[in-house]
Amino acid sequence: MSFWWFWSAPPVVEPALDEDLPRLAEIHARSFSHPWDADELARLRGQRGASVLLARRASPYGSRTPLGLLILRMAADEAEVLTLAVDPRHRGRGIGKRLMQEGMFRLYGDRCKSLFLEVDAANEAALLLYRSLGFQQVGERKGYYRASEAEGTALVMRVDLR
Repeated sequence: MSFWWFWSAPPVVEPALDEDLPRLAEIHARSFSHPWDADELARLRGQRGASVLLARRASPYGSRTPLGLLILRMAADEAEVLTLAVDPRHRGRGIGKRLMQEGMFRLYGDRCKSLFLEVDAANEAALLLYRSLGFQQVGERKGYYRASEAEGTALVMRVDLR
């Protein structure tokens, strides 16, 4: 018996609830050297213009456990990606891309004109993702990331949503 449909459906992206925050904090801790705990995620979620999205498996037979998160913050007609993280066990399956696409769609609906982010210049997987979504480099900050595998340069990237 084949269960190809179980893994082939794209993940569902939805707003995070309070009960999701501890699991999202675990994902963030597995992804970054300076993790945000559940309390910090709750504070970010409570900020004006901020939204916390998570991805879950689409199958009704699968776990409701979050697979990844995206935190965005919008001010006026611009927004920034505060963080994007996918559980390391589930990377390479398009979850990060799905989160970003949904986030960009929601920002477009909110009349946001552009989305900015900063990414470690050594993070090739993230750079491929962001470039595939239309982001272009608009600046850089040398020595920004202390825990980088390279010199810690942050690339500032932007995509126009309108």
